[in-house]
Amino acid sequence: MEFGSAYGHWGLVIISSVVLLAFAFSFFRPRTRRDWRTFGMFSAFIIALFIEMYGFPLTIYLLYGWLSQSFPDVAWFSHDASHLLQTLLGWEVNAHLGPLHIVSNILIVGGLILLGSAWRVLYRAQLKGALASTGPYAVIRHPQYAAFVMIMIGFLVQWPTLPTVIMFPVLVFVYFRLAIREEKEALAKLGKVYECYMQLTPRFIPKFKKRSIPIQTCLNKEEIHETHSTQSFDTAK
Repeated sequence: MEFGSAYGHWGLVIISSVVLLAFAFSFFRPRTRRDWRTFGMFSAFIIALFIEMYGFPLTIYLLYGWLSQSFPDVAWFSHDASHLLQTLLGWEVNAHLGPLHIVSNILIVGGLILLGSAWRVLYRAQLKGALASTGPYAVIRHPQYAAFVMIMIGFLVQWPTLPTVIMFPVLVFVYFRLAIREEKEALAKLGKVYECYMQLTPRFIPKFKKRSIPIQTCLNKEEIHETHSTQSFDTAK
């Protein structure tokens, strides 16, 4: 079983991980212990992915018996064949130009853009001691968590591996629990303002319909001093 020249590029593993995580870090800018925990779990996913992409193909190695019998003509330890979804679907186009890779790139880039735009809104709200309710926060309550999930889905479409497929639902569950905890904290600090915001704004998946009342109505329900509590991550830090 020869891995060939497609793997063993540990320098590329390090460079790819550092570059992507640096971009994510610059957009997310963790400050609290919760932020660092969130970013750390995402980092583990990315590092595990790039280890298999350029370092050691653990998934191909573990499934090689079945793969080689089911698809005997495929050179499984080549880089293109390791785009598992495309190879299993039998698509013979260049893996980097195929529809799955295009969808993957859209999700990854879109997730990074969402992460950055959400952080800017949240940062300005923190400076004012107000509720983050504009930009991405006008559409969903937890855009930064949604951005991390988008990026992970993008990589799973492009390069699914056993470790990342196992990690993904665990991370989604953890992010969901964190979102619930942050909403409880925001309700305790912001009261009816945040309760109104919750009624108008979905948690993760946007509703593409016009609101019956604007978000600004929520901000006018309480005296301004009730919005001077510090938000935690994705609701208020």
